[in-house]
Amino acid sequence: MAAQPMQDQSPNPNEKLVKVFESELESEAMVVKGLLDSAGIDSDLMSGSLVQETFPGLGGVVILVREEDAEQARRIIAESREGLAAGDAADIDDDDSTEELPAAE
Repeated sequence: MAAQPMQDQSPNPNEKLVKVFESELESEAMVVKGLLDSAGIDSDLMSGSLVQETFPGLGGVVILVREEDAEQARRIIAESREGLAAGDAADIDDDDSTEELPAAE
């Protein structure tokens, strides 16, 4: 069975695209793009580098999706953030007591 060529996962530029995510860190935007790609939502990264020349300190990377996919994309991103926050909270030990270990004889 022949392998099928990988299709471009970018939305058609003639469609109305909506910004669903923005970050100063390209690595963070790439993780979110991967999350959307795995959910079957075509997305495109757009750099704010042109803005950087005019307004230093502004810019970063934005993720664009088709208008009809925007609500689902935002929900997926929000659920992912909630999952990360819950994982961080689970790592915090709120118990101030110490467990006493049996003494070695």
